[in-house]
Amino acid sequence: MLSVSIVDLEVFYRVGVSEAERAHPQRLLVSLEMEPADLRATVTDDLAHTIDYHAVSRDLLGFGEGRSWALLEKLAADLAGHVLQRYRPAAVTVEIKKFVLPEARHVAVRLRRTLPEIGAPQPG
Repeated sequence: MLSVSIVDLEVFYRVGVSEAERAHPQRLLVSLEMEPADLRATVTDDLAHTIDYHAVSRDLLGFGEGRSWALLEKLAADLAGHVLQRYRPAAVTVEIKKFVLPEARHVAVRLRRTLPEIGAPQPG
């Protein structure tokens, strides 16, 4: 298995249950582990045969513009769906860290999705 990771990318998104919490973007750390569907880069040394982590990171920095979420769980699902649709990894794991409890280093949500799950009905 091959994975491409981005660890603790600092982003500023509007997320929180209350309107007051969503009033201003807050600092989050986003980590992604993406499993490329195409493994030819291990032989070809060609960026076209893997996931461009620079492009993904630039994309995620602006992902929250004009959007807000009540729950980290929904944000994680939206990020995973976006990465799967745009960059086509076989699977992606998203972890989001939020700094809201003074007694804890952070709270976090982690979600793993695979490419075939795109468009599949979600339990609800």
